[in-house]
Amino acid sequence: MSAIPKIKAIIQLFRPDLSLAAGICVVVGELLALGHFPQFQEIILGFAVGFFISGSTLILNDYFDLETDKINAPNRPLPSGMIKPAHVIFLSIITALIGLLASFIISFLALAVAIVLWTIGFLYNWKLKRTGLLGNLLVSSSVAITFIFGAIVVGNPWIIVVWVFSAIAFFIDLGEEIAADALDMEGDKKINSQSLALKHGQNNALKISAVIFALVVLISLIPFILGWLGITYLLMILFMDSIIVYSTFKLLKSEIIDEKRKYARFIYLGATLGLVAFVIGQILI
Repeated sequence: MSAIPKIKAIIQLFRPDLSLAAGICVVVGELLALGHFPQFQEIILGFAVGFFISGSTLILNDYFDLETDKINAPNRPLPSGMIKPAHVIFLSIITALIGLLASFIISFLALAVAIVLWTIGFLYNWKLKRTGLLGNLLVSSSVAITFIFGAIVVGNPWIIVVWVFSAIAFFIDLGEEIAADALDMEGDKKINSQSLALKHGQNNALKISAVIFALVVLISLIPFILGWLGITYLLMILFMDSIIVYSTFKLLKSEIIDEKRKYARFIYLGATLGLVAFVIGQILI
């Protein structure tokens, strides 16, 4: 295989949208905790921890999901044969070490939290994914912690607005996790998963996911309503919320699985774009 397809396969393993989202969430946590833009070193180190720790666990996800991906996603790098399992493990180790090194440079507390985050990801990929809702809650918790980690990077983890953003991230990811399980039922049956979709049906699981996304929209308005953040935040968050509402509606109405997957991913991307827009807005003000 030539180098270019292999590089593309490695990038695909990273799920760059999710890894970037993790890094961005850390930087947003820093920004919220300080009330102003953090130092360049804090941005780089915090982003690196979020990006590489998340990337490492996402890469491992492909390793442990090989059998189900043969059914649900046969074109992924591992089931398609573009990447060997040994290479996946090696890449996961390297990215984890980079993330842990960056956290060590920040502080021992940051290192401890990074180790916890990576361990949650590993345990989820290895065993806890089949537990259904418990696994969903663990992954969503690790996503939520990225904001708090950002506050830890700048030494100010107890600011309430950081925890509100953490709650937004928790529920966005929980809704996406439940929706993803609902769309991967065939592969999940093979590993005896206890997902909500397998227990209560795909439509019911997607409805639960939609309720969670509605809760995200409500929580996202709290910082503006209570006066913690101003009109710039409101404009950016309304942009995010409009994507979430539209994509959730399409997710429920579409009859085609691939389209449902697309709209579930749009929700995640919409949330990430909203956060990026918020950061840019803070830079320009």
